[in-house]
Amino acid sequence: MRRFWKEVTVERDDAGWAVRLDGGAVRTPARAALSGPSRALADAIAEEWRSVGDEVDPRGMPLTGFANAAIDRVAPDRQAFAAGLGRYAEADLACYRSEWPPELVERQQQGWDPLLAWARRRYDVDLATTSGLIHIPQPPATVDRLVHEVTALDPFRLAGLSSLVTIGASLIAGLAVLEKAIPTEEAWAAVSLDERWQLEQWGSDTEAEKALDSRRRDFLAAARFLELLG
Repeated sequence: MRRFWKEVTVERDDAGWAVRLDGGAVRTPARAALSGPSRALADAIAEEWRSVGDEVDPRGMPLTGFANAAIDRVAPDRQAFAAGLGRYAEADLACYRSEWPPELVERQQQGWDPLLAWARRRYDVDLATTSGLIHIPQPPATVDRLVHEVTALDPFRLAGLSSLVTIGASLIAGLAVLEKAIPTEEAWAAVSLDERWQLEQWGSDTEAEKALDSRRRDFLAAARFLELLG
């Protein structure tokens, strides 16, 4: 889509704060009006539209993308979406540890143990860990509690959390960012620990580094989206 608008504004509406182009509503891919629950988020989305050049590049508009997902994908069946996302508790990255070498084992302990300790305190759950790739079931009460926490979230928070979880493979890290229990960069360092270790061991790999940088940008964008919700 080529740029057709001159002015981008934010206005209050029945759903919250709407972004408008030359007075007309911005539409999601499903043709719903693009409206966010906070003025801060709407302002940031509006700035993405102001910054568009001659053509719209969705990759440069992550906040708009998260809002579209919240409205089009999550809101129509919030409970089902949340229940599926909560099931990531059954195989959280932080629960699967390497057995060798000792340096990697230590890094995982330093990066992941604080996350699990926070989750145990915050949600009063037991989280089992294992070494190797064999699946270890989590206590049903733990999974149920974490699913309950996720299903209590609104569509916009679910959309942002979903990106954190799918990028980082850790529901615990995503919840810690959502609840501001850990700085975003620290959370990213934890969920990207294994990939960065591999790059250190095997040397420079341009494609792997580009992929990791792209994931980092998406992770930080999702965290910013959640922060703008207030």
